[in-house]
Amino acid sequence: MASILFVEDDPSARVALELALSRLGHSVTSRATGEDGLEALRARPPEIAILDVMLPGIDGIEVCRRIRRDDLGGGGGGLPVILLTARGDDLDVVLGLEAGADDYVVKPVEPRVLDARIRAVLRRADQTSLDRSSHGDLVIDRASLKVTKAGADIRLTPTELRLLLELSRRPGQALTRQHLLSAVWEHEYPGDSRLVDACVQRVRAKIEDEPAEPRLIETVRGFGYRFAAT
Repeated sequence: MASILFVEDDPSARVALELALSRLGHSVTSRATGEDGLEALRARPPEIAILDVMLPGIDGIEVCRRIRRDDLGGGGGGLPVILLTARGDDLDVVLGLEAGADDYVVKPVEPRVLDARIRAVLRRADQTSLDRSSHGDLVIDRASLKVTKAGADIRLTPTELRLLLELSRRPGQALTRQHLLSAVWEHEYPGDSRLVDACVQRVRAKIEDEPAEPRLIETVRGFGYRFAAT
């Protein structure tokens, strides 16, 4: 069971999905606006936030952006976020992923599909391995699930952390986008590579000296990504 903050302005959709998720074992707090959602986050941080993109006032993308910027929900800015987007609205998907969303689900939402995504996102920071690796001044400690650069902690979301762990576990080996979708997002079907590309860009911005000229996470054109061998 997860404690969920669900922000959706459509009353019928909000009530129906809240009821469905509750029946699936989750504890759901729902709000109708981005402003009310942010207030609820500050008052009682959930384990995960589910945000409709098209909210009145502060939309779901801006709520996600503020969660990352202001470390709402605690955990070093790592509160998992899933966005609900309209079918075919590619711009919202791209903007949401760039804002730091961990995943997205296209509306109309099938409750069991969303439940599977929730459980997958919440598992992403759970995998541990008793090893520690150094890559220049970047240190990845799998036992404590901490990443530091020049001694300073790097704030990563659960999805960003799991992506970095997956890439750095196989230095020098090129990994396809589909492999990363399966390993990190647990999408077992051909999925949206934009999830991978956007997350790689966010991780690069946090760990690379020059994100525009990455040395740690290399792009393998037409294939995927490779973590540089030390």
